[in-house]
Amino acid sequence: MTPTDVRTAEQARALIVERDLSHVAVGYVDVDGMLRAKLLSREKVLQALDGGLNYCNVVLGWDSADALYDNATASGWHTGFADARVRIVPETCRLLPLDGERPLFLVEMSGAEAAVCPRATLGRVLDRAGELGFDVAAAFEYEFFLFDETPDSVRGKGFRDLRPLAPGPFGYAALRSGAHAELYAGILELCERMGMPLEGLHEESGPGALEAAIAVAEGIEAADRAVLFKTYVKVLAQRRGAMATFMSRWSNDWPGSGGHLHVSLRARDGGASAFHDAGAPDAMSPVMRAFLAGQQALMPELLAMVAPTINSYSRLVPGFWAPTNATWGVENRTCALRVIPGSPGSQRIEYRVAGADANPYLALAAALGSGLWGIEHGLEPGAPTAGNAYELGVRAGPALPATLWEGAQALRGSGAARELFGAGFVEHFAATREWEERAFRGSVTSWELERYFEGI
Repeated sequence: MTPTDVRTAEQARALIVERDLSHVAVGYVDVDGMLRAKLLSREKVLQALDGGLNYCNVVLGWDSADALYDNATASGWHTGFADARVRIVPETCRLLPLDGERPLFLVEMSGAEAAVCPRATLGRVLDRAGELGFDVAAAFEYEFFLFDETPDSVRGKGFRDLRPLAPGPFGYAALRSGAHAELYAGILELCERMGMPLEGLHEESGPGALEAAIAVAEGIEAADRAVLFKTYVKVLAQRRGAMATFMSRWSNDWPGSGGHLHVSLRARDGGASAFHDAGAPDAMSPVMRAFLAGQQALMPELLAMVAPTINSYSRLVPGFWAPTNATWGVENRTCALRVIPGSPGSQRIEYRVAGADANPYLALAAALGSGLWGIEHGLEPGAPTAGNAYELGVRAGPALPATLWEGAQALRGSGAARELFGAGFVEHFAATREWEERAFRGSVTSWELERYFEGI
């Protein structure tokens, strides 16, 4: 049996027995998109496939640096860090090529904590799409940077003067992909073997910059693939003496890293495209127009879900290939939403505002949920932006929050977000982003030292 065959607990059990390994990997994806994994005995996993298992609820209360939130209710000292109930998701089974073909299963919260679980939150939005009569197809496209560094060396340098894997801006250059052919081959093979095949992999414009387009998938599988891609590309790089980063922007001199998301709808159970209308301008159906209008209308309120870090807002500046307003255009990469006309199978929207640092489950939940909101409320988009959206500014679309704090407040105050994702999720996620901003506000940056140390 292969991992792609696994759909049920019984099939997962058969694969584990067939592999005859003493331990199996299970992993929970936290609010920041980090895979929190552990190895469990084969016997424990076989039992848990039916009844579930426990995860310490600290995974709901840690930030990305393992500091404990002091402003969240889902986890914290007040809970005694009790166990939370999780379920193993059989269909997420992968074999880990870098770990002796050990099986890995993702888990998601199954009790009260499901209200704040990123994967479960996306699941609820997908259920909403189903109730409206739609299936969802999605694909993530990631820009990331590779460095000739190790976890020890970057810390030894204080994360300054880092050495990119290759110098200079060589976008699409065969020179670079040829010089690093073994690395490219390693990434392609890893992704193929882990069930997250790439449609494309190429050099981006920037030192050590790559872009990978993950093949389209149905619903939550698209986000599963994105989580695993980000995690295991980092693993592969480190095992080769290098490092990969998906932070939104690592350098003042280069554009940031997008986590662009392509989304389309079709009629339930494999029906026709809900986005394509051959007789309409740009082949945009009324459903597609309403979906687009919802994405544009709610983008300022949901931005924190796709720009979730302090660093995210360093990317969202004019002239660096990232949007600054909730704009849309047809085949216009200066806009936050890019309509891509095509055949019934390819007509889609690219949600370009999302960064590579976003949690894939929450990025898809925001992009999909806002679109469904537009359909439910019969919204109609304004005129498309032609030309440079940066120059047009608010004349082309509503302004976006300029900081994480502003984004968190917009989300907390959004009635639409509470209806789409649940009040429990909105309160928890907004609190975690407020914590992140407070942690930054209390720090002293190198910019401040260079600017004020001597002269002030």
